[in-house]
Amino acid sequence: MTNTPVNPIHQATNAYYLDRQNEMESNVRSYPRKLPLAIAKAQGCWVTDVEGNQYLDCLAGAGTLALGHNHPAVIEAIQDVLASGLPLHTLDLTTPLKDAFTAELLSFFPKDQYRLQFCGPTGADGTEAAIKLAKTYTGRGNVIAFSGGYHGMTQGSLSMTGNLNAKNAVQNLMPGVQFLPYPHEYRCPLGIGGEAGVEALTYYFENFIEDVESGVVKPAAVILEAIQGEGGVVSAPTKWLQKIREVTQKHGIVLILDEVQAGFCRSGKMFAFEHAGIEPDVVVMSKAVGGSLPLAVLAIKKEFDAWQPAGHTGTFRGNQLAMATGYVSLKIMKEQNLAQNAEQRGVFLQTELKRLSEQYGCIGNVRGKGLMIGIEIVDERQTKDRIGAYPADPQLAAEIQKACFNHKLLLERGGRGGNVVRILCPLIINQAECEEMITRFRKAVADALALRN
Repeated sequence: MTNTPVNPIHQATNAYYLDRQNEMESNVRSYPRKLPLAIAKAQGCWVTDVEGNQYLDCLAGAGTLALGHNHPAVIEAIQDVLASGLPLHTLDLTTPLKDAFTAELLSFFPKDQYRLQFCGPTGADGTEAAIKLAKTYTGRGNVIAFSGGYHGMTQGSLSMTGNLNAKNAVQNLMPGVQFLPYPHEYRCPLGIGGEAGVEALTYYFENFIEDVESGVVKPAAVILEAIQGEGGVVSAPTKWLQKIREVTQKHGIVLILDEVQAGFCRSGKMFAFEHAGIEPDVVVMSKAVGGSLPLAVLAIKKEFDAWQPAGHTGTFRGNQLAMATGYVSLKIMKEQNLAQNAEQRGVFLQTELKRLSEQYGCIGNVRGKGLMIGIEIVDERQTKDRIGAYPADPQLAAEIQKACFNHKLLLERGGRGGNVVRILCPLIINQAECEEMITRFRKAVADALALRN
């Protein structure tokens, strides 16, 4: 047996490790280009780099780390599995642990209405499975997706993703995807804005499906996020989402809700679609469902479970460690009412950020639900458009992100051109940490504006 340590941390600088990463890894890496640190350890909402600097983490694995880094219950769950003799790899063979996790996850859905499908351990594979299932069930091939949506980077999921940067380099994506506009409270795609814009888009969707001259045959599925994450933290209006549920149900179209990022208490409810009081036909889950370890699961209404055995497989769909950490995470979410904590902390953060927008005109819009918040960065020196929105300022947003890093605050960007600074902190964040986040962000905005001027 080798005595080589699993985590060989040398006395070196961030630059040392980043240079080695640059030499050994593909150009595809992204986060190190914006957050240039080498992490040595992490706990809760904090990470420490190899130079001893401590950062407040409001990225949290892009929303994966619902309980933060190295939660004691998560570590204990891993240790218990390792000591138990359970196999770490089971394909889709069952174990008592898998049974317990399955029952716990199903307890968050209407009783006896859904079944679970374990996929390969990524949200993209869950999306692929959901679309395949919809096509299998309906016998149809088209899919409706929405501008600004993000569903993964595999061939099929990328074809249903709105962002063009990754798509432009890849030819022959999955055919039969029709994009429709998604409501946006700051940048209405119809140029109307407000409640009138939501009304128009709600009408447009119903008319599009029912118009015999629309030019698009009835789809197998409609796929969407109740809160678009990578698209800039854009929440679906209740009326619009309820109409989509009504119309898809009426016409036998499978409604797929992608809850990979917004799910599991982040929005202030267990799932973001619950804000509209609807029940999807298929729910795609990943990120937080595995309690910080790789796992992807579909919840499928029983009548839509049209699979034949092995209709969709994945070698690593039986990740026992992730089921253990997912199980304890779900228990803690329920017992500690983390949905309520997310809602309360989110109200505080949005209130403070909106106050900050009164001081800094470059903050054009603050939006979101719970601990899924978007801060739209604009160039307030330019002319507003017809609905009162300033032009996006991706360059300033990048400078703010860089200044946040300098103030030891880890944040990511999203939205059109990357002009939306995003908050996805762990659900366990406390009031003092929220106040610290605001303090650091305020300083970062001031620093970035000083450079712009």
